[in-house]
Amino acid sequence: MTTIRSITVTTHETLRESGHDVAKPTIKVVAAAVITNPLAGQALAPDLAELEAMSADVSGILAERAIAALGALGVSPSDVHGYGKGAIVGTDGELEHTAAVLHPRFGAPVRAAIGGGADIIPGTKKVGPPGSSITMPISNKDDRWVFDDMDSAEVSIGDAPRANEIVIALVLSTGGRPHARVKKPS
Repeated sequence: MTTIRSITVTTHETLRESGHDVAKPTIKVVAAAVITNPLAGQALAPDLAELEAMSADVSGILAERAIAALGALGVSPSDVHGYGKGAIVGTDGELEHTAAVLHPRFGAPVRAAIGGGADIIPGTKKVGPPGSSITMPISNKDDRWVFDDMDSAEVSIGDAPRANEIVIALVLSTGGRPHARVKKPS
């Protein structure tokens, strides 16, 4: 059973950049959950299946919350261009716990919520104390080589993760960097 202590959802909408209006404002929404780590304090627990199962539950909740936040701004799930994920495990956990919550089962609920996503959801992970921040990479949901959608979002929760917790985060974006002009080499 997944025990969620808190959920944080933030949106960031860029309307102007470098003194110029953005033709189509870009929106990033970050949804993060603070969960109890059932394996905290256990040295190299061989079976991470419990964390993997929790991942699917939590990513579904995060995707629902992120889609609701976008909906409040008049944005539909089909407008999502990019995504990313991240996790911070508290100091009684281990880095492998973040891999268990981010990799095997995280993606399917997210893809279902946004109506697709052929490419990987890039992610990052670390061990840290309360207030730790993590910068999540964002890439295009269907083609990681779309340069314009390569971006990032940062998340930090002041009281998390506690030693026995994990912060799990999802970022969705409706467009790439404002005024993106970097092109692939010819």
